Amino acid sequence: MPSAALDAALARIDTVFDGFTSPDETGCGYCHAPEETAFLRTPNARMPVDVVQYYLFEVPDHFDDHAAVMRRLLPQGARAMADGTLGVIAHLAHGLSRVDWRSWPAEQAAAIEAFLYAWWQDALATPEPPYGIDAIFDTCVTIARTVSPFLTGWAPGPVADAHLAHCTDVWLYDLLSDFSPFSWWYDDTKDTGVRDLRAWLSGPGAARLHAAGEYDLATRAELLAVSYDERWADPYWNSPSATN
Repeated sequence: MPSAALDAALARIDTVFDGFTSPDETGCGYCHAPEETAFLRTPNARMPVDVVQYYLFEVPDHFDDHAAVMRRLLPQGARAMADGTLGVIAHLAHGLSRVDWRSWPAEQAAAIEAFLYAWWQDALATPEPPYGIDAIFDTCVTIARTVSPFLTGWAPGPVADAHLAHCTDVWLYDLLSDFSPFSWWYDDTKDTGVRDLRAWLSGPGAARLHAAGEYDLATRAELLAVSYDERWADPYWNSPSATN
């Protein structure tokens, strides 16, 4: 069951984006069936979830008004993201990461921001969320174009710490080699996001991992605080723990 905060955030999305359409949408004549495109012009018509998924991850130039399409999709799209019925996430760039939603009217931007944070908090408290915890984080931060609120809001606890260990294991594969762990974060905010993740993971994140008994992950995370050459010259690599 979703948390009360997530329920409230979804209800807010429903209210704020109720009745939105892309009124003159013609879609892509090669990729979009006419009856599917018609949904985008029709307020409140419920779409098949596979159409919602397809349009959420479609490239922007296949629409006449991509931002309007995202507004039209949000009530169903946000719920499908939260309950796991969207199919998969983080396999392509999410449409909301390709629009400047922070420039939309304040109540719209606030509703999206509140949903992302509530979804993330709900996932952190759920032992087995409907999507992988790293995929949910990836989706939230690439849409938000920042990692900061999702890291600072990562409160300690048995379930949240288990999720941290999983994410760290996934992220270190790229971060230790100075690559980005975010496959679909394209714009110029990505470098800041990666830098902030590295700083948090090598400091507060590593301390949390030590406290949770994840000593090997913590040691590797701490190496993110030093230069690339220092990192790979560290004695750790000559005698890593048996859990490495």
